[in-house]
Amino acid sequence: KELLHQYGVVQKPKINFAMSEKIMVALSGGVDSAVAMTLLKQQGYDVSAAYMKTWMNEEGIDVFGDCPWHQDILDCRACAEHLGVDFQVVDFIKEYREQIVEYLVEGYRLGRTPNPDVMCNRRMKFGKFLDYAKSRGFSKVATGHYCNIRENSDGSRDLAMGADPGKDQSYFLCMITQEQLQSAVFPIGSVLKSQVREIARMNNLPNAEKKDSQGICFLGKIKIQDFLRCHIPERPGDIVNVEGKKLGTHRGLYNYTLGQRKGIGIPSNTDRKSYVVVAKNFDTNELIIDFDSPAAPHLYSAEAELVEINWINKPICQPRKIFARVRYRDPLVEAIIKPLSHGRAKVEFCAPQRAIAPGQVMAIHDTDRSTVLGGGFYR
Repeated sequence: KELLHQYGVVQKPKINFAMSEKIMVALSGGVDSAVAMTLLKQQGYDVSAAYMKTWMNEEGIDVFGDCPWHQDILDCRACAEHLGVDFQVVDFIKEYREQIVEYLVEGYRLGRTPNPDVMCNRRMKFGKFLDYAKSRGFSKVATGHYCNIRENSDGSRDLAMGADPGKDQSYFLCMITQEQLQSAVFPIGSVLKSQVREIARMNNLPNAEKKDSQGICFLGKIKIQDFLRCHIPERPGDIVNVEGKKLGTHRGLYNYTLGQRKGIGIPSNTDRKSYVVVAKNFDTNELIIDFDSPAAPHLYSAEAELVEINWINKPICQPRKIFARVRYRDPLVEAIIKPLSHGRAKVEFCAPQRAIAPGQVMAIHDTDRSTVLGGGFYR
């Protein structure tokens, strides 16, 4: 209790241990989810843990040599045994391929910029995995996300940013539903990353010093372009400037993103101005580049259209001011959102935003900045 108080973890009301809530923790093998499990255990909840196995060897790619899932399982089991928590491995390989991998590949095939982390939270962790937990008598699923939940007087819940501004992960949860949020627990939302490490050390967790994972979870050290090359046939084409002049040849449009500076293969000019990707023409199979500046056409946008908008609690029905997170790691920016029909909205930014790509996710924040109202995809 002294440790929890020291690190500012929000305390639950006194628990009736005879009727303590059953919570299943989604362990990843990392320190964040392990500390989430630790805190729930110390607070008296009836805790079990599970690891979602979501990937297997892909034909033509030595995934087993790079993917860390086998070590992650060992780390999960070691942490659970250390705390006396029941642990299991759940096979979601088929579901993950259908819900996430196919979404990723098809998005790139269509020239979009998909976000597998956002969709994994919606479709897997708080979709398939939550269904699995509830079918076995658990009321909630806990994860190691750095975000918070606010309870409202009417029983609804709001999603809020985590206390650590450098680790806040509310962006990746902007597409979950109210029903899913009702069954979610984020034990480390009010804790800083440095404090999570210290809690892990003080509780002697086996993975206390394990480095954080980077990149798309199921790819391990494999580059996204190498993975896509096995699923999307390469179709080389011309690299042209905005006037249509050919400057070089590209390897396939899916290898490039809007706003990309490095790896284009076209050197800067004599004025040391760098080229940047400003558009992709799939009809002509041309990669369009221009010099990187606010004057570059298509590179900066004063407005955008969102589709398939998800409202976590109450929808916005009239034009109003919001704060937008254009993409993960970008700062919040002021904007006006104007709802349209069929789950769409027009967003007018107070300052033009760079390299908005179709398929990317924009998180919608309230004027208090902290509350995440929902999210949508750029059209």
